[in-house]
Amino acid sequence: MAFTTVNISFISQNRGVYSSDFHPKKLSSRICPSEFSLQFNRRSWSTLVTGASFSEAKTGLSLSPSDVDVDADDGDGNPPSSIGWSEFAKRVSGEWDGFGAEFSNEGKAIELPESVVPEAYREWEVKVFDWQTQCPTLAEPEQQHFIQCKSIQLLPTVGCEADAATRYSIDERKVGVEDGDGDGVRTSALAFAYQSSGCYVAVWSKHEKLELELEYCLINPQDFESRVRIIQVVRTDEDNTKMVIESIRVFREQWYGPFRNGEQLGGCAIRDSAFASTPPMTASQLAGVWQGSKAVATFATPSPNNGIFQELLQDKVQNSVRDGCNEILLPKHLWCSFKQNKNNGENLSEVGWLLDSRHAITSGCIFSSTGKLKEISVALETKGPEDV
Repeated sequence: MAFTTVNISFISQNRGVYSSDFHPKKLSSRICPSEFSLQFNRRSWSTLVTGASFSEAKTGLSLSPSDVDVDADDGDGNPPSSIGWSEFAKRVSGEWDGFGAEFSNEGKAIELPESVVPEAYREWEVKVFDWQTQCPTLAEPEQQHFIQCKSIQLLPTVGCEADAATRYSIDERKVGVEDGDGDGVRTSALAFAYQSSGCYVAVWSKHEKLELELEYCLINPQDFESRVRIIQVVRTDEDNTKMVIESIRVFREQWYGPFRNGEQLGGCAIRDSAFASTPPMTASQLAGVWQGSKAVATFATPSPNNGIFQELLQDKVQNSVRDGCNEILLPKHLWCSFKQNKNNGENLSEVGWLLDSRHAITSGCIFSSTGKLKEISVALETKGPEDV
C-alpha cells in the first residue's frame, strides 16, 4: 500500500477555544514608508525590531534604535535601561499556539513516534510529522531579568471529540534560575539575548549530555502576532573544540491572548496548519548578496551586571553571500546552517526566515574555536536587486 501524507486536525480540550471576540482584532491595513502594507494589531509598529524603520535605502530594512526609547551602555559597563526589557516582556508574553516538527541535519522531516500515532492512521499507513503545540510564555516587565515558558506537545487525534487534545510532554524552562526539563536532564541557559520586538536567542546546555540547544525566536515584521522558533541541537566533544549540528526543531506559532499558563487552547481557531511535509524553500530563493542592519549582543566579555542576559542593540551593517547549497532548506521559507570558519576555527550558527522574495529576518551565534560563545545577532536583510 502506498504511503499517504496528510495534515492532522487537532481539537481543543474541554476548557474550550477562544471565541472570535477574544482574539486581538486586526485593523485595516495602512501604508508604511516602504513597500510593505502591514496589519496593525496588539503590538506597536514603532517598537518592532528595536524600532525597525523600513526605508527604500539600499539596505531596504534597517534597525534604528532612535525610534525606540532604549538607552545604550553608559560607557562604564553599566547595563542598558530597563525600557528595552519591559518592551520585550510585553511582546514575548502570552499564549503561543501552533505546530512543531523535527528535522534531520539534512532537513528531512522526522516522523512522530509510532506509539503516539492513532491506530486509524497506522492502519492506513498515514505518515504523521507534526505536533500541535503550546508555548505559554511569561516575562514580567518590572522583573529584570526573568522569563519562563513551557513547550507543550499534544497528541495527534482522529475525529472531533471535544476532549481529544491530550498533553504528551511538557518541557518547562526558566531563564534567570536553574531549572529542570521534562526528561529529567538538567538544562540551564548559558546566554539569553533579547530585543524589544520580542525576538530572542537562548543558548541552552544539557549538562548530562555533550549537547547544546540554540533556540532562535523570530517575530514576523509584517505580523507581530506570528513567530517562528528554530532550535538547533548541536553535539560537542569534551573540550568543545568540535561542534556538529545533529537535528533541528521548528515551531510555527500564533499569539492567542494573554498568559494563562497553557490552561486554554487555540484549538479549532488555530490560524495555521501542519507544515513539516510541505515543500522546502528552494536554493534559488536564497542565493544572492544580502545586506542589512544587524543588532548585536556580545558575550566575549560579559558584563557582571547583566550576567547571561544581554540586549540586542544596533551595531553595524551586515553583508552576506548565500548560495542556497550550503544551507539546510526547510518548509515555509525557513533555513538554517552551522559552519566552521577554516581560517580561525570559529563556528557560525545561522537561521533565517524569508519574508518575501527580497526581505528576510536572520539570527546567528558565533562560537570561538574553543566553543565559547562570542556573539549573538538579529538582522533584517534585503536581497540585492541584481539577485532578485
